[in-house]
Amino acid sequence: MLQGLDVEENPLETDVHRDAELEIVYEDESLLVVNKPAGMLSVPGKSDVDSVYQRVRRMYPGATGPMVVHRLDMATSGLMLVAKTKEVHQNLQAQFKNRTVCKRYVAWLDGIVEEKEGHLELPLRPDPEDRPRQVVDVVHGKPAVTDYRVLRYGGCKGGLRTTPTVVSFVPKTGRTHQLRVHSAHPLGLNAPIVGDELYGKKADRLYLHAEYLGFTHPVSGVYMEVEKEAGFDDLYSCATIFPCHWHNRSLGMAQPFPAEGTTVSCYGNSCVMPM
Repeated sequence: MLQGLDVEENPLETDVHRDAELEIVYEDESLLVVNKPAGMLSVPGKSDVDSVYQRVRRMYPGATGPMVVHRLDMATSGLMLVAKTKEVHQNLQAQFKNRTVCKRYVAWLDGIVEEKEGHLELPLRPDPEDRPRQVVDVVHGKPAVTDYRVLRYGGCKGGLRTTPTVVSFVPKTGRTHQLRVHSAHPLGLNAPIVGDELYGKKADRLYLHAEYLGFTHPVSGVYMEVEKEAGFDDLYSCATIFPCHWHNRSLGMAQPFPAEGTTVSCYGNSCVMPM
């Protein structure tokens, strides 16, 4: 026992959302999409801390299969797919494996990213001496690929102007901590995500949010697009919007960048990013 020492509380053992309602963004007879809050586990851990899996299992006791189709880091907020049957779960997991699911994240970076858009390829592997940290390793790492686009420069925190970069990420692979490492590493954007305790500096939360999912419905075959804004309201209140353009799928041409909440066009295995 380390008596007398001021030891920080383990976030994995802090059940901050035990009494909070899990928001359902979309639901039908086969599946649902939930908005996981930052600080909630996707699946149960070693301690008795609430998770998305435990919530949906209680909500749908008749569901079959593993239910949770994919995971988000505990510190990351955003959209998660949940299947109500084993067959739907298998179909959705196959879409993730084949990389036909389109995911988009928004993040607030601690620094200025000069290049307005880019393509990052930094192979990753776990650090066996400092888990769960991931390291860049071009020899032994697994491929990790991310496309990004700068959305805004500048922002506010607590009423004070800061100098972050707001970016949109479209990961092409799904490695552990991929966006966090690609943001922070000198060979990446060299600007850690605000609130990243592993690769940057601690804040009130990790400012990374999974805001968009595009996938083919396993039963109807319809291409589904679900979006939930991050809610980083204080970040945008005095931000300088970066002028850029958006590809309009129907017109096949560049359009002025849309307002917050506009759904990105995704089809096949690619997302159309701002141009």
